[in-house]
Amino acid sequence: MQMFEQRLNTFRQKLAEAKIDVALITDDDSIYYLSGYYDFLHMEFGRPTILVVSVEKNTLLITPSLDYNAAKSLAHVDRIAPWNDGMGDEWREELPAVLKSSAKIAYEPEHMPPIVRSYLGAQVEDYQLSSATPILNRMRMIKSAEELKLARHAGQVATAMMLAGRNAIKADVAEFEVALVTAEAGTRKAAELLNAHYDDHDMSPNAHFLQIMASGKDIIKTHHRASTRIMRHGEPVFLCFCGMTNFHRFKLGFDRTFWIGEVGDPTQIAIYETAVASQKAALDALKPGVTAETVHAAYADVIQGAGYDYPFRCGRATGFSFLEHPQLVTGDTTILQPGMVFAVDGSVTSDTFRAQVGDSFIITDTGWEAITEHPKTIEDLIL
Repeated sequence: MQMFEQRLNTFRQKLAEAKIDVALITDDDSIYYLSGYYDFLHMEFGRPTILVVSVEKNTLLITPSLDYNAAKSLAHVDRIAPWNDGMGDEWREELPAVLKSSAKIAYEPEHMPPIVRSYLGAQVEDYQLSSATPILNRMRMIKSAEELKLARHAGQVATAMMLAGRNAIKADVAEFEVALVTAEAGTRKAAELLNAHYDDHDMSPNAHFLQIMASGKDIIKTHHRASTRIMRHGEPVFLCFCGMTNFHRFKLGFDRTFWIGEVGDPTQIAIYETAVASQKAALDALKPGVTAETVHAAYADVIQGAGYDYPFRCGRATGFSFLEHPQLVTGDTTILQPGMVFAVDGSVTSDTFRAQVGDSFIITDTGWEAITEHPKTIEDLIL
C-alpha cells in the first residue's frame, strides 16, 4: 500500500538526516507501522522478527519461516528472509553483511529482544549504535487521515463495548459475565466496520485482552481483571477498555464508573464528581499550541485542590501502540498539534473508593474532537 511506502521513505529520509546507515526494527507495532506486517498473536515465542531498513539498500524482513506465507501477503518490503529453528545461523544469517557495511546503526533499545540485543552488542561497538525510537515517535505523533479514520472507528467499537457492558452490569451477576458481553459487542461492531469500510479480510475483528473491571471493595484496585466475584446492589463498578479497544491495530482509552441501583455510600459522590471535574479541567486546557504538561497541571490542580493526593498522569497519546509520545504528565514539554490522539482521564483515589472517567480525543485546529461517547453524570451512571 502507498501508505506504508510513504512511511518507509520518510523513515529513510529521517535516518539519512541523522547520519544513520541502517535501522533494525523489532517492536511489533513499529514493524506494522512501517511495513504492514504483523503477527496475529502479538508474540514471538523466542523467534525474532527484524525489519532492516537501510538508507541505501532494499528493505529486508527477517521472519520465521512458519510465518512466511503471512509475510508474503502482508509485508510491503523489498525482500523477505525466512529462517527456521535450528537451521544454519537462523535469524542471524543476514545480519553480518548488514552490520559490516554500516557505520551507524539505529535500533529500539526498549523493544529489542534480549537475545538480539546481545548478538548486536557482540557484532558492533557501542559508539556505532543509536536509538531509532525518537525518530519513530516523532513520525507517529501526528496521525494521517487514514489513521484518524481508524481512530474514529475504534471509538465506535469502544462505545459499543461500553454500552453492552453497562447493560450487563446487574446485582447478583458475576463480573466475568460482563466481560463476555463486552467482548462479543466489540467483535461484532469491529466486524461490521471492517466489512463496510475496509478491504482487509486478514484483519481479525475479535476483541481481546483481559477485561479491566472492578466492583465493590475491589474498586480501589486500578487494573483489577473481571473475576468470578458477584456484584451487589448499591456497589460501584469500574469498567475500562484501555486494552480491549484495538480496532485494526489502532488503540484508544475509555473508562467509566457505575453504580448498581443506587449509590450505596453517599461519600462516593463527591469523589466521583471531583474526578469528572479534573477531566473537564484537562479538556479545557487540551488544544493545539499548549504543552502536554500544561494539561496534566490543570487536571492535577483540581484533584489536589479537593484535598486528594497528587495524581498519576492525566493521559497518553495512543495509536498503533497503547502508549505513544507524548504523555500528558509533568515534565513532558511537547507542544500539542492537530492530528494527535490522546486518552484523557479524570481520576481520584481514596482509601475505600476510586472513581475514574476517561475518553479519547483527536486534537483539532481549534481544540479537540471526542471519539468515545458515554454519559458522565451520576444520574446517568446509576443502573
